[in-house]
Amino acid sequence: MSNPKISRAPTSSASTWRNDLVSGFLVFLIALPLCLGIAMASGFPPIAGVLTAVVGGMVATWLGSAPLTIKGPAAGLIVIALGAVQELGGGDNAVGYRRALACIAVAAVTQIVFALARAGTLGDFFPSSVVHGMLAAIGIIICSKQVHTLVGVTPAAKDPLHLILEIPRSLSRLNPEIASIGVLSMILLFGYPVVAKRARWAQKIPAPMLVLALSVPLAYLFDLEHEHTYTLAATHTTYAIGPSFLVNLPGNLIQAIAFPDFSHVGTPASIKYIVMFSLVGSIESLLSAKAVDALDPAKRRSDLDKDLLATGVGNLIAGLLGGLPMISEIVRSSANIGYGAKSRLSNFFHGTFLLLFVAFAPGLIHRIPLAALAAMLTFTGTRLASPKEFAKTLRIGREQLVIFATTAAMCIVSDLLVGVAAGIAVKLLIHLTNGAPLRVLFRSEVDERVEAGRVVLRVKHAAIFSNYLSIQRKIESHAHVSNIEIDFANARLVDHTVMSNLHELQGVMERNGRKLTLAGLGDHFQMSSHPLSARKRPVISPVAER
Repeated sequence: MSNPKISRAPTSSASTWRNDLVSGFLVFLIALPLCLGIAMASGFPPIAGVLTAVVGGMVATWLGSAPLTIKGPAAGLIVIALGAVQELGGGDNAVGYRRALACIAVAAVTQIVFALARAGTLGDFFPSSVVHGMLAAIGIIICSKQVHTLVGVTPAAKDPLHLILEIPRSLSRLNPEIASIGVLSMILLFGYPVVAKRARWAQKIPAPMLVLALSVPLAYLFDLEHEHTYTLAATHTTYAIGPSFLVNLPGNLIQAIAFPDFSHVGTPASIKYIVMFSLVGSIESLLSAKAVDALDPAKRRSDLDKDLLATGVGNLIAGLLGGLPMISEIVRSSANIGYGAKSRLSNFFHGTFLLLFVAFAPGLIHRIPLAALAAMLTFTGTRLASPKEFAKTLRIGREQLVIFATTAAMCIVSDLLVGVAAGIAVKLLIHLTNGAPLRVLFRSEVDERVEAGRVVLRVKHAAIFSNYLSIQRKIESHAHVSNIEIDFANARLVDHTVMSNLHELQGVMERNGRKLTLAGLGDHFQMSSHPLSARKRPVISPVAER
């Protein structure tokens, strides 16, 4: 959301840059394998993911990036990137890759326009149940693809549903040596949080580095560098092994640069992916930046419009050079805070370390087994689509689970745009069923008055996600008022998105010495026991409502 008052990041000094240097190095250790894995899962060359993180760290940092966020490729955009490569290439991934780069570059210009139009409020418009449903679907799709790579099998299916159905077949045909690398990596990733809770020393060692410390020696042991076969004595089955199970890199960074092909950028398929890259990428990045702000020990508030501008410019550069789209990535950003980062310099150092490593030690990257990267992505996918996410949504309200499940299902069977649209449509239908009038679906009716030195905003009919931005603008128009009350006594419905956004805004205003009070909810009943669940008022006569 736009910020009534923004706490600026403190300027780095001699006392803080060392913290940023250490944190940047530790985040680099996490980012390296994840960037490689995300790029390969997206149908891009492995180096493309590292290139994006380098641009995100060394360029986007200085353009107004949120103080403690780490910019780089994200698992949440794998589905879109891979779809673009496959559909735009028509079976030729090399052609599809260059056409996908063109979509990324055009989408980046769109993000820049969004930022200049102060569209940082996009992060407040989309209902959390729709966003989390989309992310859950992305997690399922990632797992459906990566499980096969984890066990060393190339699946015949292409779409998510058939890939899921093919998992039993791949498990029955697994390559034992490759599968041992993948399974041991998964055990490490899932077991690491348990160990880290009990052993303080483990908290300073990134789990992905433990995976590499295990998988790279196993790659040497199994001699993945050379083409050969081996026979499993128990079954007398022969398996092929070789460099195709390792990361493949170009000889140097200059060879890694690829330029976009704009010849098909006006086709319906390209336009679809431009919209998805710009819309989904912007939403995910804004939500991640807001989440990182909540974790910031200094309680700083990012300017989301500037952060979106930094993301757009970074994406434009990355797209023109052959990289993946970037966002403010939540997992690496959370780790950055945990490692003691103090300013945006940590993002810069993380990008610098990646550049130095790729420039001077590319041979080490080539030793990384693909099964280890697939394990990291599968782990990420399971976290996005964890049963806990379904349970968490149900606690907020049964109607939220319906929206969540609809979005996830439609994203899997169709695509992300259709899934998000379906989720929003279901949410609007639920609101209409619960008494929200058509005329206030996208613009709220709010009366203003001044009482005893405070401003009272009386919301009529309904306060829902689709008209929340108009409520927010009313609040922002009183930026110099220290005490604002929002009265919902005449609102039939207040949805979860509005409750959640206002709760967050209360915290921001409180930190800035202001007060936001929510009143008039005494006659409403909650849709669940969750403190931020939707509120619905029993039907009363039209006379009373006026």
